[in-house]
Amino acid sequence: MRTLHIKLWRNLWTLKGQGGAIASVIAIGVAMFVMSFTSLDALRASQESVYQNQRFAHVFANLKRAPESLAERLREVPGVATLETRVQAPVNIQMEDFDQPITGLVLSIPDGQQPQLNRLFLRSGQLPDAHRTDQVLVSEAFAEAHELQPGDRLSVVINGRYQQLLVSGVALSPEFIYQIRPGDIMPDFSRYGILWMNRSAVEAAFNMDGAFNNLSLTLSPGYSAESVIAGLDNILAPWGGLGAYGRDDQLSHRYLEEELTQLETMALFLPLIFIGVAAFLLNVVAARLIRTQREQIAVLKAFGYNSFAIASHYSALVLVVVLIGSAIGVFLGVWIASGLAGIYQEFFRFPWLEFSVRPGVALAAIVIAGGATLVGTLSAVYRAFSLPPAEAMRPEPPANFRRTLVERMGITWLSQPSRIILRNLERQPVKAGMSILGIGLAVALVMLTGFMRGSVSYMLDVQFRLAQKQDITVTFNEPAAGRTIHELRALPGVRYAEGFRTAPAILRYGHREYRGAVQGYVPESQLFTVLDAELQPIEMPREGVLLTDHLARMLGIEPGDILQVSVQEGRRPELNIPVAGLVTEFIGVGAYMHRDTLTRLLREDDTISGAFLAIEPEHQSELNRRLENIPRIAGVNFRENVITAFNEAMDETVLMFTLFSMVMAGSIAFAVVYNNARIAFAERGRELASLRVLGFTRAEVSFILLGELLLLTFIAMPVGFALGIGLSWLLTWGMQTDLYRIPLVITPQTYATGALVVLTATFLSALIIGRSLAKLDMVSALKAAE
Repeated sequence: MRTLHIKLWRNLWTLKGQGGAIASVIAIGVAMFVMSFTSLDALRASQESVYQNQRFAHVFANLKRAPESLAERLREVPGVATLETRVQAPVNIQMEDFDQPITGLVLSIPDGQQPQLNRLFLRSGQLPDAHRTDQVLVSEAFAEAHELQPGDRLSVVINGRYQQLLVSGVALSPEFIYQIRPGDIMPDFSRYGILWMNRSAVEAAFNMDGAFNNLSLTLSPGYSAESVIAGLDNILAPWGGLGAYGRDDQLSHRYLEEELTQLETMALFLPLIFIGVAAFLLNVVAARLIRTQREQIAVLKAFGYNSFAIASHYSALVLVVVLIGSAIGVFLGVWIASGLAGIYQEFFRFPWLEFSVRPGVALAAIVIAGGATLVGTLSAVYRAFSLPPAEAMRPEPPANFRRTLVERMGITWLSQPSRIILRNLERQPVKAGMSILGIGLAVALVMLTGFMRGSVSYMLDVQFRLAQKQDITVTFNEPAAGRTIHELRALPGVRYAEGFRTAPAILRYGHREYRGAVQGYVPESQLFTVLDAELQPIEMPREGVLLTDHLARMLGIEPGDILQVSVQEGRRPELNIPVAGLVTEFIGVGAYMHRDTLTRLLREDDTISGAFLAIEPEHQSELNRRLENIPRIAGVNFRENVITAFNEAMDETVLMFTLFSMVMAGSIAFAVVYNNARIAFAERGRELASLRVLGFTRAEVSFILLGELLLLTFIAMPVGFALGIGLSWLLTWGMQTDLYRIPLVITPQTYATGALVVLTATFLSALIIGRSLAKLDMVSALKAAE
């Protein structure tokens, strides 16, 4: 075996060029695998740690108003472990250096103390003094957006009254890891903040002395949230209960889970594609390397080495390369994952990050890469040592040459080197096909990681250019009379205004349900349009409800079926509404109705929950100031701000992930093309030297090898485009959530990027191989055994 060990190291040194390229492919695949799963593990571990240490509640409930004495009765509901009441209310925040409306939510905490549930993590400062009513904690995301620090002053409008508050500290809460304003599609830290104040101060400000309008609780072991929610709803109904809900429907947790689910899909899909491509390429490369050593295998058998020893030798040859590449890949993946997890922490506001590398992740990546490579290696070795030694020591018999397509078609106008390239491809279709497939996969990987930006741009264009044309969306704290729309139309700069009605509801069909809302809009709306599958406007039906197609799939409902709607406000009616049709949306899901029909079913007069405004840009600053001073307004959303916030959020999550992936895709594309070129040069060294002896110039010989490589690359382009479309479709299909659905949109830029990256890799490979061709020793090559 010592002889085989010497041969192993000699082979590794001889094949250092190919070995380095193979190791780079492995390193990229393993790094992608480790990066994806480690960063996702860090986010999941951080979520679990924060929830547990900060005592994140299991069930939440909102109501109009109830006396504090009712809390004891609620604590007696079977399954309630710890229950805490509090007061919450919307506020308007004013910043001197910010000219757009800022809204927020103020939550009460026990005077000068931490709450029992949803405990706060103080990043800086301290809790409000128990004897002060003017101190406040601010959420870290909002504080960073406006550079607030403990000791700064904050101007707010609470219940219509202007107040100056002192910032006592900056805090984070497990309730607001994903800090988003209700109704928004993405966080906007500069325009929405969370505030915490002493309970006595909040009660006094909102006339809630001895009362509460919000509660949270934890469950006793063995009890489900559903059974406890039913008991809570029965007790809270007379007090204006808006329907208790579990952690799965809590806004921050729900959005966080949606984001992590999409990242999880990408972490499962992209790395497996990368490492699968790497393993496939290694399979091909290893098999071709082993075939070049057919005669050496025969000599080893003739000297008495058995099949197991020979197979172990070549397996060790490949495994050394795999382990070197894997070691580099693991360290590279961990390094990138630590940076990526830190970036995610800026978006998901975890108080701390639990970062660790599971040995199983690195081991799984190595096993997948090494296992697939060994399959190719062993199959090639088996074909080599299945022959008798005497026969194997002879060169492979010449191929059965025949007239190729070039001769049969009488193509004589091509140069001799060009005809040699075409003959070689036709006579070795399997080898050419595997090269085309390998390069095509490289093109597909670049497309897969690059199509996201075009798809996101298309998604935003449909949502905010075709469907939603309003400049500003105004929402109210409570439903207001329909005549309120006239007050908004009278504000400076408002060209047009439309009111809408939104009623929170649980939508049910069969055993499936979704907690959302029913939304009523005016017919022939100028500012809000629902679209069909062809993105054409749909008229709002007088009767029935239109559902987002994704929501319909979630509920398993079709047009003509009856949707059960449990309204969660007002008289809380139970409605049965036929589904009139489906609409196409890429952001969010909804149930849309004629506004008059919705108000009739709710048994109320003409009311609106908010309004869409079209404005004159030159009056925006004055309009902002007027909107800030209207107490009933809970939120003001500017369409352009929503688009900006969405793009920033995508940049920090999905697009950041794909950026790292695209860099790796480009690297693996180079490794693929270079491997093909390097092995082709190794296999055809004698042939090229023979052509030089026969009188071919160095340029002509270089053209034969590099021209074949370039031709294979061009043939692989359409194959890669087709594979890229298929892989992109699979990725978008796996990322369908009710938060947003990324459509499959392959732009010309995506095709161009895939082609450009691979052509650049081909050019660089040609330069490297060209230098080797220039140094080709014809005498040594001709002395090599055939």
